Amino acid sequence: MLTFETPQGSLSVTPQRLAIAGWAGRDQAGVQHHIDELAAIGVKPPSSVPLFYRASAQLLTQAENVEMLGGEGSGEAEVCLVSDGDGRLWVTLASDHTDRKLEAVGVAESKQLCAKPVAIQAWPLDEVRDHWDSLELASEIEESGQLVSYQQGTLAELLDVETLLAKLPAAIKHGESLASNTLLLCGTVPAIGGIRPSPRFSMTLNDPVLNRRLSHAYTVIELEVAQ
Repeated sequence: MLTFETPQGSLSVTPQRLAIAGWAGRDQAGVQHHIDELAAIGVKPPSSVPLFYRASAQLLTQAENVEMLGGEGSGEAEVCLVSDGDGRLWVTLASDHTDRKLEAVGVAESKQLCAKPVAIQAWPLDEVRDHWDSLELASEIEESGQLVSYQQGTLAELLDVETLLAKLPAAIKHGESLASNTLLLCGTVPAIGGIRPSPRFSMTLNDPVLNRRLSHAYTVIELEVAQ
């Protein structure tokens, strides 16, 4: 179960489905940039865009310390849609932490291997729908003991909510919306300086219109890979 602090009080959701929208940029040049930066670490280009990768809902966690196998993984800040038990949509923040070594073998498999950290706050989608493009997505990583800006952009760089919902596959869709008890990671903005691992990952979603922010950070506990 995930529990969120919202403007209306506490919200509990028992996720039954998790999907991750890949290659979900609105600007095709930006999508190609992300394809190119992943190609640089050996990841094959997608067959079509966007793609909706399925992963186990059991990967979702709100823990601050997350165990990961080996040291080849890295986070990606993403806005995340949450459909509660009644099908009402909420907005939160999540990291599509991915094993980059395995990603060169198979993208879907690499996403399934890693936990998906999720923030503990959420906003009703209706409160941000009319200024969605102005929401600011950012992340930082730790390098040599210092925090470094890793991602920075606005949701105007990604597919808008209506387009994304219209493209949902049947397995995670109900009517014209996201199926209840489902989480959808909605895409990411490019990494600054290239994709790379870090022992600490922090992310924010800033709403400059309503002057508020979602945030979450987690520490990666690296598990030894037995040979």
